[in-house]
Amino acid sequence: MKLIWHFVKKEFLQLKRDPKMVRVIILAPILELLLLGYAANMDVEKIHTALFDKSNSQLSREFVRKLKASGYFYFDFNVSSYKELQEKIDGGEVILGLVIPNDFETKITKGETAKIQAVFDASDGNSATISAGYLQIASNNFAQSILEKVNEKSGVKNKLPGTIKTDTRVWFNPELKTRVFMVPGIMSLLLMIFTISLTALAIVKEKEIGTLEQIIVTPIKPYQMILGKFIPFVIIGLFVISLVLISMEIFFGILIKGSLIFLFVSSLVFVLSTLGLGLFISTFTKTQQQAMMIAMFGVMMPMIYLSGFAFPIENMPVSIQYISFLIPLRYFITIIRGVILKGLGLRDLWVQFVVLILFGIVILYLSSLRFKKKMD
Repeated sequence: MKLIWHFVKKEFLQLKRDPKMVRVIILAPILELLLLGYAANMDVEKIHTALFDKSNSQLSREFVRKLKASGYFYFDFNVSSYKELQEKIDGGEVILGLVIPNDFETKITKGETAKIQAVFDASDGNSATISAGYLQIASNNFAQSILEKVNEKSGVKNKLPGTIKTDTRVWFNPELKTRVFMVPGIMSLLLMIFTISLTALAIVKEKEIGTLEQIIVTPIKPYQMILGKFIPFVIIGLFVISLVLISMEIFFGILIKGSLIFLFVSSLVFVLSTLGLGLFISTFTKTQQQAMMIAMFGVMMPMIYLSGFAFPIENMPVSIQYISFLIPLRYFITIIRGVILKGLGLRDLWVQFVVLILFGIVILYLSSLRFKKKMD
């Protein structure tokens, strides 16, 4: 135990001699959280629109005012032809081209259905779908207001039978902001990136400068060396988690609704997997550049894509969904979002927690065996 402690002390002394790395460990998680947290926003708050009002009537202008009042539609251009409308959409200046026909007011006045044309730039399908939903709601509200005015003038007070009223309750994310959903996932992402990268690079750096060979010829046993290497990175990982949690509350106002202890224990279990992967990468790379490239493209990128961090697993092909079961990050993201956003605990997330433990043990054991063979 004393030997392991000296090894741990050596690692921290090496870290102390590298002030740039200390700054990276302290500042990088905060900067990454801010950059990704503010950038990872799929909410549609401004729908830039080009208007082609062929009717140019009182009702069409009132309809446009209703759209503006919703707070989503910004009418940047008033065009006078379809060609000009297409140019604005093709040039990416607007996401919506709105055409109000000549007979808009006439048909409404006669009690007939008036149609408008909405041309969306659907190169970003998500934004186009959300924008179309906003337009549909605004159009329905406008139609409802006209119907109420007509009924009021004609003296009709009775409503049609069989109407449905939805009493909506929004849990966990009342403002429906994607940032609230994404930021906890970013936290798990940062923990994975830091622990895998630091572990792989630290061991490969020992190879490059020749100190690993010197350590191997000492009486230290492989498991003592592995523990001496891992303990500092476990501490650094928990430090990164603490730093990110504080930053998450300060900058984004996201509070932890569940157990902080369970969150840290789950993080510790997840770190077993990431440290094991970092150790495994170090066993077949000779330079830090190789280790970084393999860690990024061979491990971290697949884990990001298949974990459900950004893309819903349910929307993936069935074969890819099965592969995602082999991704430890998938289970950790479920835990971290459940604890932070929903206030869940071990009772609700025990399956993910147990699977995460099994992954950690297996990955760490296999990586340690390979590392031991390399030392031998």
